[in-house]
Amino acid sequence: MPLVRTTDNQLIPFDRSYIVRSLVKETQLAEEYFGVQPIKAYEAEEIAAEAEARIRRMDPPFVSGAVIREVVNNILLERAAKNPRFYLYRNLYARVGLPVYDAHEIVFWRGFEARENSNLERNRETAHKKMSDKTYKELALYLMPPELADGHISGDYHIHDLEYFVDSPFCQNWDLRIFLYTGLVVDGSGHFTSVAGPAKHPEVAILHSAKVLEAAQVNFSGGQGFMYWNMFLAPYLEGLSYREVKQLAQMFVYEITQMYVARGGQPVFSNIQLVPGIPEIWRDVPAVKAGRKLSDTYGDFEDEARALFRAVTEVALEGDYMGKPFNFPKREYHFSPDLIGSEYEEEWLLVHREIAKFGGSYIDNMVPPYRMYGRGVSCYQCCAYTFTSGPESDPKFYDKLYLEGGEHFSLGGKQVVTVNLPRIAYRANGNDALVPELLREVVSKIVKVFEVKEKWLRKQLENYGIPFAQYRPRDPVTGEKLPPLVDMDSLVYTIGVLGGNEMAQYHTGYQLHESKEAVRFLVKTILQLREIVKELREETGLPLVLARTPAESAAQRLAIADLVNRKFREKAKSVVKGDVETAAASIAAGERRNLPVYYSNGTHVYVGARIPLARKIEIEQKFFPILGEGGNMFHIWLGEAHPDPEALWRLTKKIALGSQIGYFAYTKDFTICKSCHRVSPLLNESCPHCGSKAVTYWSRITGYYSNVEGWNSGKLRELRDRYRISL
Repeated sequence: MPLVRTTDNQLIPFDRSYIVRSLVKETQLAEEYFGVQPIKAYEAEEIAAEAEARIRRMDPPFVSGAVIREVVNNILLERAAKNPRFYLYRNLYARVGLPVYDAHEIVFWRGFEARENSNLERNRETAHKKMSDKTYKELALYLMPPELADGHISGDYHIHDLEYFVDSPFCQNWDLRIFLYTGLVVDGSGHFTSVAGPAKHPEVAILHSAKVLEAAQVNFSGGQGFMYWNMFLAPYLEGLSYREVKQLAQMFVYEITQMYVARGGQPVFSNIQLVPGIPEIWRDVPAVKAGRKLSDTYGDFEDEARALFRAVTEVALEGDYMGKPFNFPKREYHFSPDLIGSEYEEEWLLVHREIAKFGGSYIDNMVPPYRMYGRGVSCYQCCAYTFTSGPESDPKFYDKLYLEGGEHFSLGGKQVVTVNLPRIAYRANGNDALVPELLREVVSKIVKVFEVKEKWLRKQLENYGIPFAQYRPRDPVTGEKLPPLVDMDSLVYTIGVLGGNEMAQYHTGYQLHESKEAVRFLVKTILQLREIVKELREETGLPLVLARTPAESAAQRLAIADLVNRKFREKAKSVVKGDVETAAASIAAGERRNLPVYYSNGTHVYVGARIPLARKIEIEQKFFPILGEGGNMFHIWLGEAHPDPEALWRLTKKIALGSQIGYFAYTKDFTICKSCHRVSPLLNESCPHCGSKAVTYWSRITGYYSNVEGWNSGKLRELRDRYRISL
């Protein structure tokens, strides 16, 4: 028999007992993850003997552990034809990783998911992340029941952030007060990093708020944010000049955008909710500062909150040293009836000056009843997810409001999985009665995916594997341990929707902007889906919500999945957006990655629909109350180089006060010259300043701005297709 080269690069004699022992050991996981008994010793002996015989017939000069494992896996697959449990053993005995060629491609920013995340740049840490991602994604799918893994692989649904499925919750919106009261322990133990007490000075409070988001990113797969950021910091600004406040704001923004260390060398995906004054529910709540609750309330610090609101907005308006917009932190501007009067006009006009220049602001509209303004707290987070807490749903709401016993708000999500809506339509093939049945079938599988995720998270929590989130700070007054920073039981599981427009188009023959029948059908479908989610929430006890998901990569991936699948190919060709002809030719030639096709986001109208803005609002607003628990977003693509800020402010008030749209943003496109480094509005073939054709572009991909060089081909095609308006 040949010598064996082991994974730690040693040459040892072949001994089939190693195979027996490894099979018996590694298939112990079958009981834990699949409820199936491990392989029996005699079965392992038979397989090892067969593997030895096959390797002997091969007569190689040596074999690697990987080759032996593949021989064994082939035998397991052969046995699976008669006994399905051997298929599960094969999953457990498989290696995860990637071939040398694929690893080489990743090093040079090619191959595996090179355009999966537009926030990633070409650097060493990105390559390390991609190689790690490949391993983690395979691990997650191998340790998932095969029928659930197949649902993702085949394109029935898309499991977001699969690389973090086994060890991380998704996103979190933090209550900054708990850190201002107890201090900051970024590693969740204090054993590996320094420990800071409650911030006493404004500079420290500002930096602590940045470091919270940076530390949290290590524990979560998605975005990190703060509710009421400027309000909670307001007590620290008492007595400061406006110049000093603005310097603090500038320090925070640059800290967030230049801490280039998150998840493979990228800025922290972050957002801050900004209030132009003090919302009514907070006016009489004692403020927190330097480890104690003050006798003053947040209502006493309105001037300071407004100063920081203005300062952050001015920093955003100025842009960075090159004149580029800041893509992070996303600024979520709280729009509510009591904070839009004439006394706040100056602040809101400043916001819209930034929108006119960069389009970087987001309007978090509290006016629609489903936003619960005045009856609880609510915020948008990550790309477009909403989280809400109120006394009706949370028995500890008032304890959290007043920070009693260390109780604080903990709003976020554990996992997102998105339904491929067009495929539901293809399968229903025009039969209305089949649609809810097929939706329930797919969503039931998604809920089982969530149940698998829940088990993984419980294992992590048992092993203190999410340390920053699990950390229990001590009360600086009593010394008692307080509740964990994150209440994991309060985080939701989000079921997303994608391709509503194409679903309606296939089912009715019309896109949303072409027919009221198409709109009625999709509204009916999303209402049915909401009822299914509600029923499954009651059946399982899982906190399920329904949302429009950003789908930065899923919009392309699921469109390709349907074009590749022989059952759906011709149907998909009739509705998929983008360059379907080129994609079809590429698929025929064997290329299935990064093709210039996509499905429309969520329940949005087709981005290229040449309809008046009022018509677009009329259609898309219908879905906001239905998706109110999970979130939705409305996009206004601007085609003017220099829109009028006052006109934009009037439009914002019209949308916010006159529609059901709870979250929206204006998007401008930019050309950035690589020669003279000047920034100019619109997408220009050459730099308007120096004439150079060495230019790149920035735009909003889903819910944040980024350099389009990192966009996948589907999103690049969508950028080209967008219908932009002039006011």
